[in-house]
Amino acid sequence: MFRIMLCCSAGMSTSLLVRKMVEAAGERGLDVEIDAYGVAEFDTQFPRYQVVLLGPQVKYMLKTLSEKAAAQDIPVQPIDPMDYGMQRGEKVLDFALSLISAAN
Repeated sequence: MFRIMLCCSAGMSTSLLVRKMVEAAGERGLDVEIDAYGVAEFDTQFPRYQVVLLGPQVKYMLKTLSEKAAAQDIPVQPIDPMDYGMQRGEKVLDFALSLISAAN
């Protein structure tokens, strides 16, 4: 199972993207767990996941969040703003999966 966390300012704006990613994974027959959280929940939630993707509104926190997650070898990367804005679930899923593969 692939475990992917999306992180934005409040966890709300990524909800639709999560649905699109889950749909894309379902079409491929991939077993995934994809959840969205607000940045305030980052510290308690990130250890459960293999990768964390940041929404554009919290991209400025990349360095801080990456450093926290690095201790557990969990990659943290920003979502491409165009893919985020266009809600391209399949592209964001591919990006997350590539980060998981590179980490293993």
